[in-house]
This record gives sequence, structure tokens and C-alpha cells, in this order.
Amino acid sequence: MASNGKRSKPVSVPAVETWDVVVIGGGGAGLAAAIEARELGRTVLLLEKNPTLGGSTAWSVGSISASATPHQIRKGIKDCPHEHFVDMAGFSGELATRDNEDLRALLCDAMPDTFRWLLDKGLRFFGPMEEPPHRKPRMHTVLPNSASYVYHLGRHARRLGVAIRCRCKANELVMAQGRVVGVLVSDNQGYHDIRARGGVVLSTGDFTSSPILKTRFMSEEAAEIEAVNRTATGDGQIMGMRVGARVVNGNLALGPEIRFVPPAHPGLLTRLPPYRLLASAMAWALDTLPTTWLRPFVMGFLTTTLAPSPRLFDEGAMLVSSRGDRLAGETRDLPHAIACQPDKSAYIVLDKALAEKFSAWPNFVSIAPGIAYAYLPDYQRNRRDICRTAASVEALARSCDMPPESLRTAVESHNAAIASAPDDRAALRTPPFFALGPVRPVFVHAEGGLAVTRRLEVLDAEDHPIPGLYAAGSTGQGGLLLKGHGHHLAWAFTSGRRAGRHAAFGASESA
Repeated sequence: MASNGKRSKPVSVPAVETWDVVVIGGGGAGLAAAIEARELGRTVLLLEKNPTLGGSTAWSVGSISASATPHQIRKGIKDCPHEHFVDMAGFSGELATRDNEDLRALLCDAMPDTFRWLLDKGLRFFGPMEEPPHRKPRMHTVLPNSASYVYHLGRHARRLGVAIRCRCKANELVMAQGRVVGVLVSDNQGYHDIRARGGVVLSTGDFTSSPILKTRFMSEEAAEIEAVNRTATGDGQIMGMRVGARVVNGNLALGPEIRFVPPAHPGLLTRLPPYRLLASAMAWALDTLPTTWLRPFVMGFLTTTLAPSPRLFDEGAMLVSSRGDRLAGETRDLPHAIACQPDKSAYIVLDKALAEKFSAWPNFVSIAPGIAYAYLPDYQRNRRDICRTAASVEALARSCDMPPESLRTAVESHNAAIASAPDDRAALRTPPFFALGPVRPVFVHAEGGLAVTRRLEVLDAEDHPIPGLYAAGSTGQGGLLLKGHGHHLAWAFTSGRRAGRHAAFGASESA
């Protein structure tokens, strides 16, 4: 009885269910982990907090870098994992000393097999394409879009018998005698206690959408900037740290950078179904048809997903707030300047001379390495929603719903600053005038992942493995630097397979 004489309500204790392997996160790394563990005969439960699978893999451009691929061999390109390992260091620059070379070697050595593993699951690719400082073409782009990864791997996982539960959020790891033995989760039915005989694999992505973790590892200014994937909230890093894990390279990120706001309706390329026959036909077309035939199709994708080049500002373009105020500073500081605005958006302003300059090589507005360059006419044709033109500065301001006097003052201030600067930027004087935007600042990736072993076991503060806990993808990046296109996805699939395999072995040992 309660002390007030009333009968207390019974405490609801979640029922316990047990699996061999529990994977938290349904992006590329999580799907790879679940498939690998299930193919070894283990019972596998995959949990995803979002309504659908995908994670950052679904948001990506879709490129993956590998050596010794069938695509390279068909084109007579002689390449090997060691050369890939050496070239990857060229992307790191002054950060090279912070790279985890052991994990880099693991990634490069595993990618030839991982690439064929993806082909076996139904994925199709175009390439390889060049991307310096790679000395060999290694970048392969999935067809028709990044949704193909989720479609084919998700379908394969279900066919194998992987249990997949979406809208199910992992909240806390369960420990017993110093070992991770499960996870507490919640869904629309309540709370659940899920146990794992072999291990729990954390594959929840990065923390680009976690203000708390960005403040802790980066800065308070970084915490104000949104991410491409708004559900990448560092759940795995948080749960791991609560049981003694540590984050490596938490202050490194791709971004912040400026990107155009997405169109109200997805473009054709992003709507194409990820069917194998269509992907194979696209691969044939990209390899065979003249570039001039394919360019309009590629531009529909390029002008939708990529960022404006910083060279715009180096040549004299001006960034203004949605109220017409000039946002000045070094190019690297402009994302933070936009983030300080009430609506976190801005516009890029050009005049006729600058617009003509960015209508042809070598001055492009956006680039997808190895695929194509997009110029101002491409944006005017494919993204009319973000392109405005007017005969005067005041008329341009009205078309953007800005006070005309504010934009006129901003242009005058911008031109005065250029006149006194010791560089070759051009002032904005020649009508008509152009505005591109809105643009917004975003983080694309955060590099901070949990410290892991080569077996993808999560390490504690003393570099001892935490029994029963594994991490893959961005969650288990372990200090590995993944600069350059195609390396994040390469690590997602490579580390996911390896984590799932060792978690499955753990289930065998505990049986």
C-alpha cells in the first residue's frame, strides 16, 4: 500500500525479447551489418527511428571509391588497394597526422570485395571517374540515384529474414557485468527491452544535427548550423559515450558550406525508380552516347543537389541577407554569417559582367567531380525558382521581397570595399542584375566517430574493447579521415559488413 492509503499503480516492466544481433540504424552501414550477420545464420533485428530506411546514404550523391573494380579492369586501368591507400592521404593535407592509417588500410584492402558484394546485391554503377589527388580513376557513381542502395540492400535483408522495425528509437544500451547485452527502445507501442546474445551494432550516422554534440566538439557557432540530414543526431555516439566510449576527431566536419535550398518538387533523376534494368540502361547510355545528348539530363541533377562555388565570391559576387543587408567577410566565414540571420538564408548577387563570366568554362557555379560542371544558364534553365533577373538593383530587390534601399546600400558598400581592396574582384555595376537563392548554410558530414578496433569493437577511454558493442559507418569512424568523394559510403559498407560479421561471431561464442 502507498503511504497515503491508496493502492499504488503497478510499474510497467518492458517484456524482454532476445536476438543474436541487434543493429541500430538503417542506413548503408546498418543494412550491410544486418545482411552480413544474417548470412552467417544469426537472428538479426534492425531498428530505425525514422519512418523509412536510408539514413545519410539516401541523402548522398551516391559515389563510392574503390580499386581493382570490374569497371576499372574493363577499361584497362591497373590499380590496387595499396595505391588507393597512398592516394587517400593526399586528401588530408595538414590533418594527415590525425588519420587512422590502420583503418584506412582496412578500408582500401576491403573495397575490391565490397564493391563486388554491392554488384551481387543488384547495384549498378557508372565510372570510374577521375578525382585528383587520386592518380587513378576510382570514383564510381551508383545508378540511377542513391536510393538504389536502400532499395536493393533493404530488399535483400528482408528476403534473408532480417527483422526490420522502423519508427523505433534506441534510447539506452543495457549493460550486465561489464558487457553490452541489449538496448532499451521506444515506439508507438511503448518501451521495449531488447537483448542481443552476440552484440549490438551502432550505425546511426554522424552528429551534424546535434546542437549538444556540435557545441561540445566544435563550437557554439557550429551548433547554429543545420545539416543535410536533419535526423543525424548522434544517437550512437551518445549511447556509446554513456557506457564509456570516446569520440575521435569530433571537431572535424565537411562544412559548414553554402547550398541552394532544394526545389519544392524533386527532380527527374531523384524520382527514377532504382530498378536494375533501368540502371543498366543508364550505364550503357553514359558510356556510349555523346555528352551533348546527356548534358541536359545530368544538369537536372547537378543544379538540384550541389553547392555554389566559392569562386563566385572570389570574383566579386556579393552575399546579402533576405532583408538586403550585405554579409561581408572571408568566404569561409559566410556560412556562419548566414546562420546568424533570423531566417538563416541569403542571396548571391551578380551583375551582367559577372553573370557572363560564370556562363562558360572555367568559371562554373557548381561541380560534380568527374561528371559535369553547371553554369549560370544551367541554373536559369533547371532552377528558375532560385534565379531572378532585373534591370536595376531596386527592381531586383523587389523581386526578392527586399527593401530596395537596403539592397542599393549593400551594393554601394560592396563596390566601395572592392575599390579599396588589393585584389582583382570586379564591382557590381553593369545591369541587368541577378540574384541566386535562397542559399542556406549546412553541414554535410561530421567526422567524429567512436574509437574502434579493426574488428569494429568500440573502445573505452583506456583503449579496451567494450564487450558486446560494435560501431560502423560514421558512428564507428574511429579517427579515419574520409575526405574525397566516395569514401564515406565505402566506409559505411565496409565497416558495416565487418561489424555485422564480428557481432555474429560473438553470438556463436555466447551460445
